Amino acid sequence: METRSAIVCGVNWMQGKKRFLGWIFLAALMAVTGGILFREQSMGLLWESLRQVKFPFVMGGLGLMLGYVGCEALCTRQILGRLGHKTPYGRCLGYSFVGFYVSSITPSATGGQPAQIYCMSRDSIPAAHGALNMMLIAACYQIATLLWGGSIWLFLPGRKAFRGGMGLLLLYGSVMMALLTIGMCMVMFMPGLSRRICEGVLKLLEKLRILRSPASAREKLERQLAEYARGAACIKENPGLALRVLALCVIQLGMLFSVPWMVYHAFGLQGCSWIQIVGLQALLTLAVSNLPLPGAVGPAEGGFVSAFVTVFGAEMVTPAMLVSRGISFYAFLLISFAVSLAVHARLRRQAEDRVRRKQERVIPEKQAGVMRRYL
Repeated sequence: METRSAIVCGVNWMQGKKRFLGWIFLAALMAVTGGILFREQSMGLLWESLRQVKFPFVMGGLGLMLGYVGCEALCTRQILGRLGHKTPYGRCLGYSFVGFYVSSITPSATGGQPAQIYCMSRDSIPAAHGALNMMLIAACYQIATLLWGGSIWLFLPGRKAFRGGMGLLLLYGSVMMALLTIGMCMVMFMPGLSRRICEGVLKLLEKLRILRSPASAREKLERQLAEYARGAACIKENPGLALRVLALCVIQLGMLFSVPWMVYHAFGLQGCSWIQIVGLQALLTLAVSNLPLPGAVGPAEGGFVSAFVTVFGAEMVTPAMLVSRGISFYAFLLISFAVSLAVHARLRRQAEDRVRRKQERVIPEKQAGVMRRYL
């Protein structure tokens, strides 16, 4: 028992250490980004520009971000409901906030998924069902991102801003997103071919002596393939569910991409259409979303300044970037942190209640045993 407690404490300490290092890395990225972006910026002019911001539109932007997280929570509630778990919407919302927070401080867009699965498991939802939920949402989210980016690039204005370095970044993001989506679909619906490809890669890594533990890697591969097989079965049994989740992801991204449009009106500007501004943000998100950086800090800010200079103008684009990223990332990171603390406190209370109820059941049984022995 003492050994198990020590292991649990060690794991919790390591998780806390990783998150602390994540915050340090994020702060360093923010400092470097600020130094690059503001080195030629007049702080007086920047402050004057920020004073012009109309607060109701800022609140509107935060409302869009609440809708963004709320759509994911609705996806989770629908998927878990089909898996037999009647989970309250409030709890699903808590899972989504936890995912946003953890993914924002880790160098991976999917870094928050294990944290969400962990929270679900503490609420008596099997880890396999939690993993299936996150996998379906991730697949639909990636498809929705490609749909937004592809439609903007082919049919709508906005692509002219992505030339040179930004064009290469957009190409990288599009290719990576497409490969990830194709890979997920192959693993779900072409398991035989996917297994052969994965085993070939493992054998190659083993021959190159890059793979340290082949047996452990193959075991993890089998678990992942089993999860994707369950995902494929769930989609085949519930085709309407996949379409609803995809539609919600499209709406979710539309809310995220509309934040710069709110910022545009917050500065009292006119002349650009909603679709023009949303299109620029859609392409920017597609370009930076797969970069191995927490919250894509750095490229997201620099890309905004480069892409939106034609919308806000050279003098206003940096203040607009601060407000837009402040709404969609930095302020919402703090909100998600606060909600994550509340979720952690709730899960801790639940665990303590379960232990207390168990003790209440055990003590009368022990007393009854003593009485039987006495009689």
